[in-house]
Amino acid sequence: MGIDKVRTHLMQWGLEASILEFPVSSATVELAAEAAGVIPARIAKTMSFRKGEGCILVVTAGDARVDNKKFKEHFGTKPRMLSPDEVLHFTGHAIGGVCPFAIEHPDVEIFCDVSMQRFSSVFPACGSSNSAIELTTDDLFRYAGALTWVDVCKDW
Repeated sequence: MGIDKVRTHLMQWGLEASILEFPVSSATVELAAEAAGVIPARIAKTMSFRKGEGCILVVTAGDARVDNKKFKEHFGTKPRMLSPDEVLHFTGHAIGGVCPFAIEHPDVEIFCDVSMQRFSSVFPACGSSNSAIELTTDDLFRYAGALTWVDVCKDW
């Protein structure tokens, strides 16, 4: 189960008890914002894209959309979303609970988008469709093992 892996992953920083588990679904940006009591933009959504034989995860602000041109310029490929089965294969998390934590597949690269940096804290999922954790953007970057900050989004 994804949330158990995330809980174990976050233990190394003493954060396992900080995971919020909601009695309602947080599987979409809107539902997560309602469950956490924040604006949708503060939900850190993890988007998964195909890159060769592996994948790229880009964590963005909830109100941001991937800009195809910026994405291609940065990653050298068109942004092509993974199927739900591919997402589960690469991340170990099902759609609705995908997050950048506890990713064990060797062909996954994680990036954080600058759209989140306007907030003091954001709420990424924690491996289930009813969980999240509040983190600063710097902590999210560190705990996710992100490679770098990118600017591949628009409309935020």
